[in-house]
Amino acid sequence: MAARAASARAVVVCAVVVCAIAAWAVAAAGLPVAARAAESVRLGATLTPEHLGQGTTIGFNLRILTTGDAIPPALREVDLRYPQNLGIATSGLGLETCSAAMIEIVGPQGCPSGSVMGIGSAVAEIPLGPEIVRESAPVTIFRAPDEHGQIAMVLYVNGASPVDAQIPLPSLLLPASAPFGGRVQIDVPLVPSLPDSPDVAVVRLTTTLGPLGITYYERERGRAVAYRPRGLQLPDSCPRGGFPFAAALSFVDGSRASARTAVPCPSVRARRRARA
Repeated sequence: MAARAASARAVVVCAVVVCAIAAWAVAAAGLPVAARAAESVRLGATLTPEHLGQGTTIGFNLRILTTGDAIPPALREVDLRYPQNLGIATSGLGLETCSAAMIEIVGPQGCPSGSVMGIGSAVAEIPLGPEIVRESAPVTIFRAPDEHGQIAMVLYVNGASPVDAQIPLPSLLLPASAPFGGRVQIDVPLVPSLPDSPDVAVVRLTTTLGPLGITYYERERGRAVAYRPRGLQLPDSCPRGGFPFAAALSFVDGSRASARTAVPCPSVRARRRARA
């Protein structure tokens, strides 16, 4: 019995030592223990205006959170799901296209106005020595040439300081199972920050998909006339529980985070005002 007890104690001691060595190795590599499981995401969504049977603009707001003072790992992919029957094909958006190659060569100013499908902003955290600096950059969504029969887009992020980077994010509009009508798949490339520092970590992404804040131009009698496209068409009825949205994020370390939300159905009073 004494020999068995001694053997059991030896196993426990070995296990503790192994765990301690593993924790020390993680800390020595500059990674906080358990940081890989600490990411979470909050999703906000809007429909502006929210009038049934009329045009609207979808708004997405993603916030990536971590515990403690650590910054999240670099983001690699975003999957945004939106409600059914929004009429993207008949929205009047993306009448022209602008490829990622064109944007990289001449910049966003070289894209036709009819290729803009939305706008927004991104916020990144960048480690500078012991400090963490936040950088905000504008985002413009352009319609790109279709890929394999799917609507393609480019999210163009124009960073300035402290990291000067112009980053095209290739995206696709893909089918999705109910209760969703489709999804926006966004590929996020790794963006180096400073030498011997982690890659840039996106902590917030706010975008729209629709006519809010954008202007198109068409030729009439030899001159350019400004107009706003009609936008995504809301269905005539609201699904039970509201219009559903979801987000799934993948990070460079293999971790994932997801969130869901819904835009409540408009009130009876709001529906009457919209018809008036």
